[in-house]
Amino acid sequence: MFELKIPGAETLRLKHLVFDFNGTLAVDGHLRPGVKERLREVSRELEVHVITADTFGKAKIALEDVPCRLTILPAGEPHDEAKFKYIQELGPHQVAAIGNGRNDVLMLEEAALGIVVLLEEGVAREALLAADILVRDPVDAIDLFLHPLRLKATLRR
Repeated sequence: MFELKIPGAETLRLKHLVFDFNGTLAVDGHLRPGVKERLREVSRELEVHVITADTFGKAKIALEDVPCRLTILPAGEPHDEAKFKYIQELGPHQVAAIGNGRNDVLMLEEAALGIVVLLEEGVAREALLAADILVRDPVDAIDLFLHPLRLKATLRR
């Protein structure tokens, strides 16, 4: 469990980190440098989930030695709704969601904390507006939970 009192806001009590894969943790199906190690570290305190359409078909191999729950969404299903339902099942007040695309908007809005990542793939305008925080790299996103005073500094009122 991750707990952080934010001055002027509600205390964050998180149990789950939910990530999109492509454009968030990976570029063209390849994890960004430093992501694996940080996911292993943060998984000691939070349950790590990756929910993805797996556009490049590389998520399972990329994450095989990372302690996380990987969910690959089937083609034909609206992925934004599937991600939203996933967050709801976990309990939105216990979730930080991290993504970048239009199909991440509902999960970013629903989660207690939404973080958008700006990689080479870019960020959908709607995702940017749905997020609480913008970071430039997935390492930066994960580091917010490994160094929580960064979160406090960004979210305080």
